[in-house]
Amino acid sequence: MAFMVLFSTMSFSMDMHFCGDSLVDFKLFQQADDCGMAMDGTTSDDLMGVENHCCSDVEVVVSGQDDLHSVASDISFEQQNLIISFLLVYTHFFNEVDKQSIPFKEYSPPLLIRDVQLMDQTFLI
Repeated sequence: MAFMVLFSTMSFSMDMHFCGDSLVDFKLFQQADDCGMAMDGTTSDDLMGVENHCCSDVEVVVSGQDDLHSVASDISFEQQNLIISFLLVYTHFFNEVDKQSIPFKEYSPPLLIRDVQLMDQTFLI
């Protein structure tokens, strides 16, 4: 959510310089450098009013939001209580138990005083 707020309020500009149809330079937050094909001085085409440039600059400006609205104030007190209680119950009941405790793990079984199977003469065949 923090990234969404950050990117929705951030403004930036991209500047691209094309020479013909190919991208020569791309800058973020700065002006792109030209390819050196810019001609200084006038030619016969400039005198006749015909501009025949192969280079072009494209600037894309992305402006962010200036005003943010607080959503928490739009939620009623009962809805806030419901959300908080749901989160508490969800985190409490759905936690994984790392290790179950076995209360009789450290105790040994009692010693046999007499063999009950032999006394009752019950044998598995």
